[in-house]
Amino acid sequence: MRRPWLRAATALFAIAWGGNHFTPLLHLYEARFGYAAVTVDLFLGTYVAGLVPGLLLGGALSDRRGRAPLVRAGVLLGALASVVLALGAAAPAVMCAGRLLAGASVGIAMSVGTSWVKELSAHRFDPRLGEAERTTAGARRPALALTLGFGIGAGVAGSLAQWAPLPSVLPYAVHLAVSAAALGLLAGVPETAEPTPGGPAASLWDDLRVPLAGHARFVRVVLPAAPWIFATAGIGYAVIPLLEAPAVGAWALGYATGLTVLTLGIGALVQPLVPRLDAATGGRAGVVGLSAMLAGLLLAAASASALSPWLGAASAAVLGAAYGTCLVSGLKEVQAIAGPRDLAGLTGVYYSASYAGFLLPLLLAALAGVATYTVLLLGVAAVCLGSLLAVARGLRTTRAGA
Repeated sequence: MRRPWLRAATALFAIAWGGNHFTPLLHLYEARFGYAAVTVDLFLGTYVAGLVPGLLLGGALSDRRGRAPLVRAGVLLGALASVVLALGAAAPAVMCAGRLLAGASVGIAMSVGTSWVKELSAHRFDPRLGEAERTTAGARRPALALTLGFGIGAGVAGSLAQWAPLPSVLPYAVHLAVSAAALGLLAGVPETAEPTPGGPAASLWDDLRVPLAGHARFVRVVLPAAPWIFATAGIGYAVIPLLEAPAVGAWALGYATGLTVLTLGIGALVQPLVPRLDAATGGRAGVVGLSAMLAGLLLAAASASALSPWLGAASAAVLGAAYGTCLVSGLKEVQAIAGPRDLAGLTGVYYSASYAGFLLPLLLAALAGVATYTVLLLGVAAVCLGSLLAVARGLRTTRAGA
């Protein structure tokens, strides 16, 4: 494997595998260990609590200290998370600790790893890449590596939990093997961000400051769309499987696994098409993605009312397409705004805002006693419409990359 970007992307794949292989196991933990739905959703929320510091600290620090050591640390953190989760299935506090570590690992992959793969797609590292492709490869490649890791990791873990022995241990053991392979492939991958010598001017506060987070294009176009990326993905592979569990009976774990793979698989398939969509719509791929999210949320509300596994699958597929479109579109905007010294930091801010939406399943579970999921999802769709209109207005009032 000579191309350095591909070796770095393998680390993103391994980290993403460890971040999402837990998701299809939610029903397992409810059924086998007696956890309530709110407790299981709390595990998802704890993941976000670890992810945001990983995004912000990892991204800002790597802009000064270098990409390679932080990505290696991310792979090791993900492996440690799998060990903790495998050993602590019956202890809620231990599960939260494992999910916290997994979140920190994925945060590093998303901010630092994304920037590293983008920089390794430059001509001096990948001279075979055409100039036309180079402008979009920096967003496509890391996004695809992450999505494939999220999807394949969940598919393997869910399948093992459904049909193999030791369902609460074996999925994590497989991830340890994947992580070890990724660490081996990282050897010799070149550094792209030269470390800045320490000193009074290089304080932690200086590392954390990301002035471009106040950029007009970032505030008006990127931020309003960002939370919907993982909010709707979470509905596709976390909320819908729990709602449809009574309808699928003993196949609940297999159904959850299928929806996770479907959501993220569709997301992966559409990502290479986003640059063409963006060109065809005059830079409005984000608006198209949010429109698909709105349609997916309406389908999810109908699925919650009808308790139809097929309608739930259709909703997950639409939400997956929306996820992939908005992820690449937003990342492309970030890379157009940021300079070399701000890239990982601004990417970290972007993904932090994106993953804030992953708390939506926890919020819906908490509100389930107040209103039905059908009503709640319709309310979420109304908020999504407001974000769509805000992004459309932001595209009219700001200039790309300026």
